[in-house]
Amino acid sequence: MASTLRTPPRFVPTLTTVLEIPAEPASPEPPVEQVSQPGPADPANAMALPPAAQLSQAEIVSLEEQLLHRVLQRVDLSLEERLSDTVSAAVQHQLDAMVPRLRHEIEAVLRALVIEAMAAELSENTGSTPASGA
Repeated sequence: MASTLRTPPRFVPTLTTVLEIPAEPASPEPPVEQVSQPGPADPANAMALPPAAQLSQAEIVSLEEQLLHRVLQRVDLSLEERLSDTVSAAVQHQLDAMVPRLRHEIEAVLRALVIEAMAAELSENTGSTPASGA
């Protein structure tokens, strides 16, 4: 059997320092209610909870709401820009597809209008000579 005190390979991170968490904080910290309320997403104000911290259900819900708020703020920053780019690309694609059809339709309508106008003009002036600069 191999010894349990083997030296791990070089690339495996190892714990070199053990930090003790004091039972009573040396400096007065704000109560959990103030820390857990949603506010501006400022990483400098973020704090990690000790692993053994026991939170009430209300505190857990408050922390979840704060996390959700921060995530939504991050998503909101890039969502508007990305949506704008995506919608612009889709509209441009649709316009590119519509232009040939619109030209064909406009040409057909103009052709019909010109034919009707010419027919009306010719039917009114049947047998007469066109006016020449009078």
